[in-house]
Amino acid sequence: MTLKSRILALGAAAMMTLAAPLAAEGWKPNGALTIQVGFGAGGSTDTMGRVLASVMEKNTGWDIVVENKPGGGGVAMFTGLSQRPPQGKVVGMGVSIPVLVQLVQRGDQLPFDVDSFDYLGTVAKAELALVASADAPFDDLEGLIAYSKEQGQLAVATMAPPQVLMMKATTKTTGADFNLVTADGGAEVMKLILGGQVLAGFGSGEQFPYLESGDMKVIAGANQSRLSYAPEVKTFVESGINAYVDPVFYLATTKGTDPAAVEAIAAAIDEAVASPEMAEIVQNAVKGAPINMGPEGTHKMMTDGLANAAVLFAK
Repeated sequence: MTLKSRILALGAAAMMTLAAPLAAEGWKPNGALTIQVGFGAGGSTDTMGRVLASVMEKNTGWDIVVENKPGGGGVAMFTGLSQRPPQGKVVGMGVSIPVLVQLVQRGDQLPFDVDSFDYLGTVAKAELALVASADAPFDDLEGLIAYSKEQGQLAVATMAPPQVLMMKATTKTTGADFNLVTADGGAEVMKLILGGQVLAGFGSGEQFPYLESGDMKVIAGANQSRLSYAPEVKTFVESGINAYVDPVFYLATTKGTDPAAVEAIAAAIDEAVASPEMAEIVQNAVKGAPINMGPEGTHKMMTDGLANAAVLFAK
């Protein structure tokens, strides 16, 4: 079985085990239901949001409109959503990490917190891995740390601030020193590893062809749970580093919305997320499988994520 097939199969199995909300019979939007995407057109969030809306519309017969409301990594959109009347007519779609970082760093300046919304579900989670070339002189994070202590400063490629902060947390916890090389995206990280300019780096799917070919290996999972495609590899947390990054694509609406509306919209999201159309677009967008945590699970994800963000991103 190929790595891609394994990912899709694991994702399908996971979806079957998640509790799906029951549809609220008889409820439907009063007019169009709008899904506001907190990012510009053409990106991963927008693409997944539009496919989700299309499948929901087909399944329910509702009129669903998608609007782009970029700004602040989704903060502008969720600000507006938090101040709307709770009519069950507007749903926001964003990514957890940018919102959580803003809540940690300037929460006193924002008009909302994690409890300002009724959560509806999730679409996907981007899995982040620390990878190295196949011939690197270590096979896991503990080995990388030990090698860094023996050899001195070790070059590691990063492509986003959360990854930089995870490596700094590793240094703070273990005393290992790293030369953090900033790359312009995952593709460049792979080039740096293959070219020998760095010994390890972070990838969010760009590493798959090189794992298949045997040119790279996974050193650690950067998410809270183990990677679906490398369940034998420990996470940073399991290796003693109290830090993880879980970018989750999630949906919410204004707090105080009619419970029947929340239940019906959540059920429609759940049905759509389980569709073949969503499996394909999520695989294309984040190199993973769809996952819906449901309303309660999404709220818990944001609450737990805020505590983790406070460890990583507090000023």
